[in-house]
Amino acid sequence: MQVKEKIESLRKELREHNYNYYVLDNPTISDYDFDMKLKQLQELESQHPEFYDASSPSLRVGGEITKNFDTVVHNVRMYSLDNSYSKEDLEDWEKRIQRILGDDKVEFTCELKYDGASISLTYEKGSLTKAITRGDGFQGDDVTTNVKTIKSVPLQLKGAYPEKFDIRGEIVLPFEGFAQMNAERIENGEEPYMNPRNTASGSLKLQDSALVAKRPLDCLLYGIVGPDTGIESQWQMLEKAREWGFKVPSIAKLCTSTSEVLEFVNYWDTHRHDLPYETDGVAVKVNSIQQQEELGFTSKSPRWAMAYKFKAEQVSTVLHEITYQVGRTGSITPVANLEPVLLAGTTVKRASLHNEDQIAKYDIRERDTVFVEKGGEIIPKIVGVDFTQRPEDSQPTKYIENCPECGTELVRTEGDAKHYCTNYYGCPPQITGRIQHFISRKAMDIEGLGGETVELLFKEGLITNYADLYTLTKEEVLPLERMAEKSADNLINGIKASVAIPFERVLFALGIRFVGETVAKKLAKAYKNIDNLMAAPVADLVAINEIGERIAHSVVEFFENEKNVEIVNRLKSFGVQFSLSEEQLENQTDKLKGMSVVVSGVFETVSRDELKKMIEDNGGKVGSSISSKTSYLVAGDKMGPSKRTKAENLGVPIISEQEFMALIK
Repeated sequence: MQVKEKIESLRKELREHNYNYYVLDNPTISDYDFDMKLKQLQELESQHPEFYDASSPSLRVGGEITKNFDTVVHNVRMYSLDNSYSKEDLEDWEKRIQRILGDDKVEFTCELKYDGASISLTYEKGSLTKAITRGDGFQGDDVTTNVKTIKSVPLQLKGAYPEKFDIRGEIVLPFEGFAQMNAERIENGEEPYMNPRNTASGSLKLQDSALVAKRPLDCLLYGIVGPDTGIESQWQMLEKAREWGFKVPSIAKLCTSTSEVLEFVNYWDTHRHDLPYETDGVAVKVNSIQQQEELGFTSKSPRWAMAYKFKAEQVSTVLHEITYQVGRTGSITPVANLEPVLLAGTTVKRASLHNEDQIAKYDIRERDTVFVEKGGEIIPKIVGVDFTQRPEDSQPTKYIENCPECGTELVRTEGDAKHYCTNYYGCPPQITGRIQHFISRKAMDIEGLGGETVELLFKEGLITNYADLYTLTKEEVLPLERMAEKSADNLINGIKASVAIPFERVLFALGIRFVGETVAKKLAKAYKNIDNLMAAPVADLVAINEIGERIAHSVVEFFENEKNVEIVNRLKSFGVQFSLSEEQLENQTDKLKGMSVVVSGVFETVSRDELKKMIEDNGGKVGSSISSKTSYLVAGDKMGPSKRTKAENLGVPIISEQEFMALIK
């Protein structure tokens, strides 16, 4: 047998043994024999580098060093799921779905929600080409080298698969492996790791992939995204992923109602402790991919999926002191400083008390013994007081009246749960908070500049607002604490590069109260440039889809402030983008202004998402369900009969894909 054939034969055999052992949990060869074959392959590859293959099983042992993990934009955004905690939450979700889908039959898939580090794997022609962490959902870190060492991640797929796709899942650390790692650390006199989830997440960012290879990480997959996958349901997606060689948990159920979903939830709420991995709930998804596309997404989550969270773990501890934090908008958040306590795998020292009403509701006082749990297993919150443990000389909590940072008298407007410090330009946490928001990843994304550096620049008097960033010089920042030559260059270059950030993100970066990412995009699209927006009255703003009175008043108030206008004008002078690009404006018209258009079915020449973009680019609103206010229903193939019937009964015009194209041309 020739060398090349021998190498390919060994690779094929080792891939199959690896799959049997780590995915099927059914080894067909001894560990010793496997190691001998792997050693033979490594020797042959070392002697014949011309036959290098990026998907060779020999790469599982690691050894590559990654000093900096590149930030990569996801091919398809990674959304997070909305949470539910009760039967009522699930039923309300089902009603919202049926309002959009009409009387069409809906099935649900239920899968356990494993608690690990979210990952997106890209496969091209059957080979793993990228592994990206979730990050902020839009972009994450490239950890491909480390993920290749995880034995249950296939480097080369089996069977017939799409040309290119992404598959999403969780990198987890089984309890058994976690316990073994901690036993070794204790034996070596090192501190044990706190919990499997954080340890799995931290493993992905180790610089030496050989260290990652030694950790018993596992990868459980659950969702395929990409064009032309040929998959018609979530259930089929799970089956296909298994066929192609992915490790897909077998615990899943196809349900026809939320009552069946709850049976699944209730069973696993009590049996989850028998599982080898951490799990914190059940992911419930609409089974039909076509219906998923019909339901679409909110700004943060898919409308077609819901995470039903198991009851949160609860512990009691002593509340030593209540302190107050000032946010970038001046909002005051009371914080409970607790006797450290272990909760859901992490040590909790602080918990948010939200506002004055929350403190009064539970009658929370300093020195109380309180019950703490993690909301959605993430953020600690106080859910009650053990009154039997309350000290006899206890006094009710008196909410502060002045800002803890600048002394300004706090205000609380009617209908608002929060107190605010109105010293917008003089209160230090507000100033630095706005600058930190401005430089954040979803806003101006200024590399080389973090929260600590912002605090330092402000403290040294080098900046008092975010426009001042663009006047900084290398000579000014170099003397700062922990600032080396390269760091100073990165900071100045990062600020210079940020002038290319598009208008909608600049608008979000300004930090206008109630203007998040989605609202910023809508305002940018509606007004095209900052001058038009600055001149817009409340009445015009509320006419925009999903812009209410509260947002409109906030925008007008922001631009009525002369200091804000001055800062915007300074940013303009530095070249920051305050209008949509020519490319963005190219296909925009007002042909559908004031119209609501619903899209349903499968289309021939463009995708559903492209159709929705065309509606918005031409000034229309994409409707989620048919009503008397719907202007058109664009009907594709396989549209549900209930939608057509409802449109006909309401007299809504039903047009084809081609008729819609003619309408906007």
